[in-house]
Amino acid sequence: MLKALGSYLSSIRARDPAPRSRWEILTYPGVWAVGFHRIAHALYRADLFLPARMVNHLSRFLTAIDIHPGATIGRNLFIDHGFVVIGETSTIGDNVTIYQGATLGGTNPTTGIGGKRHPTIGDNVIVSLNAAILGPIHVGEGAKIGASAVVTKDVPPGATMVGIPAKPVPVLVKEEPAFVPYGTPCSEKFDPVSQRYELLKCELETLRARLDAMAQEEQTARKAGKAGDAA
Repeated sequence: MLKALGSYLSSIRARDPAPRSRWEILTYPGVWAVGFHRIAHALYRADLFLPARMVNHLSRFLTAIDIHPGATIGRNLFIDHGFVVIGETSTIGDNVTIYQGATLGGTNPTTGIGGKRHPTIGDNVIVSLNAAILGPIHVGEGAKIGASAVVTKDVPPGATMVGIPAKPVPVLVKEEPAFVPYGTPCSEKFDPVSQRYELLKCELETLRARLDAMAQEEQTARKAGKAGDAA
């Protein structure tokens, strides 16, 4: 158990440069919220719904993070700061990062039957601050949800989503580091106010890369043709 805790704290430290030690991470409200949820979820699965809710309410009071006891959470979830809401039928994969104010919300079923109402989040997804992912949709592995984005449709793996409603942004994957804080596309200076400029900038960078690749291919083909003629 201590080994698993140490691995969890190390995974958070790899995504957050602020703590000076793993012990400091134990003061994070997100860590406590996930710990309380493990208890609440076990009670929920045992059909002890009222005790599960009581643990949930205590956790929300202490951490300002509301995770429904029914939500299924994988390994190494990092909730950076509070005011996060995760709904009952949400499913979260491994190594997911969620920033403050984000919501994994549900839709109201017209049939009156609960069922799957909340999103499924794949491994290594980043959900930025104040983002809302709504309904029983799937967010693919490694996707990034930008600040204040509202996602209502499935997100392909590795996509970066921005805007209302959220749309994918063309980003050069080879230029991205292993972890992008806040899921910021292209530039750390990304701002919703200048969103259109950033989108155009991304598109321009993508087109330049494609043109360079095409020019390289044409040059290689010419060299091959000259070598054939010489032979």
